[in-house]
Amino acid sequence: MTSEGAQQDGAASGAAGDRTVRVVLVDDHRMFRTGVQAEIGETGRTGVEVVGEAADVDQAVTVITTTRPEVVLLDVHLPGGGGVEVLRRSAAMMADAERPVRFLALSVSDAAEDVIGVIRGGARGYVTKTITGTDLVDAVFRVADGDAVFSPRLAGFVLDAFASTDAPPIDEDLDRLTQREREVLRLIARGYAYKEIAKQLFISVKTVESHVSAVLRKLQLSNRHELTRWAAARRLV
Repeated sequence: MTSEGAQQDGAASGAAGDRTVRVVLVDDHRMFRTGVQAEIGETGRTGVEVVGEAADVDQAVTVITTTRPEVVLLDVHLPGGGGVEVLRRSAAMMADAERPVRFLALSVSDAAEDVIGVIRGGARGYVTKTITGTDLVDAVFRVADGDAVFSPRLAGFVLDAFASTDAPPIDEDLDRLTQREREVLRLIARGYAYKEIAKQLFISVKTVESHVSAVLRKLQLSNRHELTRWAAARRLV
């Protein structure tokens, strides 16, 4: 083992001590869940016990309700309404004074809207998928203890949104959209074709078309080019 590997193992073991934190992984990419499980789920070394996995909103709520973990590692973009919908449906478990379930967002996205959205929904922190295994174990333990944990660059988004009296007002236009409509909006703005969006969100092309029509109507836009400019102006892309 290299000295770097030994240091990482030592750091993970140090975070764990004799304590075990029960964790559920929620991400729609099976390979990513497998990778996280391999990286942090060796309980004897890390102190993290992965007690369940889920790939969409309904699965997540079922698994979390059944297993009642201490921490949920939650992706932001999920079929069925996204991470915000999981948080909404888990509100009672988060508020349980005896056995609170705490959420740590773990996402490839570093968009301000995503960060602020899940924190408003009740997540205790937000880290990106570039995080190391050692740092993720540390973040899990800190969140289990009630701390707030953020990747350094993302903390500024939260400070801007919550700590300043000059924080920008809530976007009323954006609030008219459902979570799924926001997901479709973001993918359209990134240049995805309808078929690609349908595949990524596990819905039909016809349903994508319906969502796009609803978004254009609610935002009073004429076509996807105007929609893309609208999203870019709000830094949603």
